[in-house]
Amino acid sequence: MTLADKLAIAFACMLLPYLYINLWGNNSQGERVLIQVAEQAPMILPLDYNKRLEIEGRLGTSIIEIKDRQVRFIDSPCQSKRCVIEGWLGQDHETTACMPNGVSLQIIGKDARFDAMNF
Repeated sequence: MTLADKLAIAFACMLLPYLYINLWGNNSQGERVLIQVAEQAPMILPLDYNKRLEIEGRLGTSIIEIKDRQVRFIDSPCQSKRCVIEGWLGQDHETTACMPNGVSLQIIGKDARFDAMNF
């Protein structure tokens, strides 16, 4: 390995934390929630108000709560209840879903960030 190779590797190692923080390390508060239901048009709602929604999915009704700029599943007709266990979502790009019922929630922030879905 030459000196130029070692310098290139050192430069890349120093650049990685900067790229991670600026492109993927997003800790910003979400602005809206994207609610997607299988075979229905998606809904985008602001996180500014408190509201309880009843969303009809494949298996039955999922109950979703928007409160204090966060959102969560309160109840869903699935057996495992993983969507309920996930808890509150409030940061940009956080996502949860009740796959058996076909209902998903995604937090949307001010600016778009890169993630694996972009590639």
